[in-house]
Amino acid sequence: MNKIYEGKTKDVYRLDNGNVLLKFKDDCTGKDGVFDPGENAVGLTIEGIGKANLETSVHYFELLKKAGIKTHYISANVEEATMEVLPATVFGQGLEVICRLVATGSFIRRYGEYIKDGTPLEGGYVECTFKNDEKGDPLVTGEGLAALGVMTPAMFESMKEQTLRITKIVADDLESIGLKLWDIKFEFGYNNDEVILIDEIASGNMRVYKDDSIVEPVELTKLILNR
Repeated sequence: MNKIYEGKTKDVYRLDNGNVLLKFKDDCTGKDGVFDPGENAVGLTIEGIGKANLETSVHYFELLKKAGIKTHYISANVEEATMEVLPATVFGQGLEVICRLVATGSFIRRYGEYIKDGTPLEGGYVECTFKNDEKGDPLVTGEGLAALGVMTPAMFESMKEQTLRITKIVADDLESIGLKLWDIKFEFGYNNDEVILIDEIASGNMRVYKDDSIVEPVELTKLILNR
């Protein structure tokens, strides 16, 4: 295998068959040792979270497959914490897509004078940020992405529509076990000019509450998989 990228929470390898292998790590985004999916840097290491994130990803990728939503997912080896996926080109130098169902985290840090923490965002609010640690993952609009030549307006609309649809599937699944999804982070790429979900759908990339308490990633995975 040939390593082609080393990320915060996983490493990426090129396979001989032309596909890509993702190797999940035990690092999580956060700050000062506190988990926060909205942060743009590794803030802590949780033993076993790599496999936990992979298991959660497999669960949701299989749900999306049943719903007729194409993704890059092919297969996974949980024991080795690896997932084989289709090759896909990322947008720009990396783009994160966040769907917010409840106002919290960095959304409140930016707009707190207009909205209270914990306020529902009806229908879901989709925003995009460039992956750039030095600049704090700056926000970018759909018009900005088109003006910069990162993606066409049609690609953006496809990405937004998929984001809302996928978020609803995840939120409905979590609601069925008494959990509430507040926000979730995705990555998309394109394969043969088709926009598809890539990367993962993991506990470490979503903010989930049970009653009034946030559910930590490892515990969330247990609740999702051991129902």
